[in-house]
Amino acid sequence: MNSIELSVIVPVYNEEQGLHTLFDRLYPALDRLGISYEIVFINDGSRDRSPAILREQFQKRPDVTRVVLFNGNFGQHMAIMAGFENCRGKRVVTLDADLQNPPEEIGKLLAKMDEGYDYIGSIRKQRSDSWWRHVASRAMNRMRERITRIKMTDQGCMLRAYSRDIIDAINSCREVNTFIPALAYTFAQRPAEVAVEHEERAEGESKYSLYSLIRLNFDLMTGFSVVPLQMFSLVGIAVSILSALFVVYLFIRRLIVGPEAEGLFTLFAIAFFLIGITLFGIGLLGEYVGRVYQQVRHRPRYLVQAILENDNRT
Repeated sequence: MNSIELSVIVPVYNEEQGLHTLFDRLYPALDRLGISYEIVFINDGSRDRSPAILREQFQKRPDVTRVVLFNGNFGQHMAIMAGFENCRGKRVVTLDADLQNPPEEIGKLLAKMDEGYDYIGSIRKQRSDSWWRHVASRAMNRMRERITRIKMTDQGCMLRAYSRDIIDAINSCREVNTFIPALAYTFAQRPAEVAVEHEERAEGESKYSLYSLIRLNFDLMTGFSVVPLQMFSLVGIAVSILSALFVVYLFIRRLIVGPEAEGLFTLFAIAFFLIGITLFGIGLLGEYVGRVYQQVRHRPRYLVQAILENDNRT
């Protein structure tokens, strides 16, 4: 384990169109660093030829290639967790398989770590994404920072570097749902960020929908803070006070003016507003209860079908 300086973790899900391009750029970029390395590919239940292509690549470069094959689709974050648990490098870098983060930028992260930092995030200089992803990302970043106090300029960028101490700390956690960059930030003693290039997706289509991004941020906020529950409690107190004042106002108005039918629809609107707030609160509470429910079942986070590795390596 100590002989490997760098581990690169690459989750793969239905990426057969772009894998060969990834290989052609990733291996030369790491060779130029002049350090010992390994690349750990995690196949997250791909339904295309990705597993076969990864197997072929392992046979070509067994000295620096390892492949973890899931027996189903468990999600990108579980794939990264599997990579963390199976990597052996002193430093670990995560990288998307779609080449939106150029492999040639890995050297920037390692150079920053040489300055004494233990966790390096990345900031995309010019994002090559659709406009709605820009807007959604900015909004989620602001909300996350206010709620969790975790400061990450670009939480959606996969290209990140971790020290071995942080990887060991993450592996010791048994959370079913978590947001790895935020979890690493809580363990880091000296975090830093660097600006990196960002390219358009080489091949295929993005696996992240708007729903996936919202789902991810729910995990982030409910997994690292109880502020949403506290905020809802404050909203509930405020609404209760306003409702009580409104009831007093209606009672006094009825004594002065008498019965009125014209205010019926106003009461309906207020009732629907309060019902909406109540349903939102029930959903928010359900998020926290759901996390507890998933945790107490003690089911495995993922299942590994096979690991392709060179047994001669130490």
